[in-house]
Amino acid sequence: MYFNARNKYYEALPVEDTPIWSCTKEGCKGWMRDNFTFEYQPVCCLCSSPMVSTMKMLPSLANPNDDLKAIRKGVQIHSSGLTTSQ
Repeated sequence: MYFNARNKYYEALPVEDTPIWSCTKEGCKGWMRDNFTFEYQPVCCLCSSPMVSTMKMLPSLANPNDDLKAIRKGVQIHSSGLTTSQ
């Protein structure tokens, strides 16, 4: 059976103005969504340059972790109903 991808109908994804961090180094295309960063002033993961806060029209994404910046690196996250014994 032959399948032609051009016959598919795609529904347009809803987009919104989203805060992002963009790399400041010329030629680097690195960027990340603000609500998916762990640091208040992140550095580019591609070239380790500083980043600046800007806005970009992107598809809507839900982030279940409200504030990733409040979570410290290296600390294991436990779900609310579980306890650990030592």
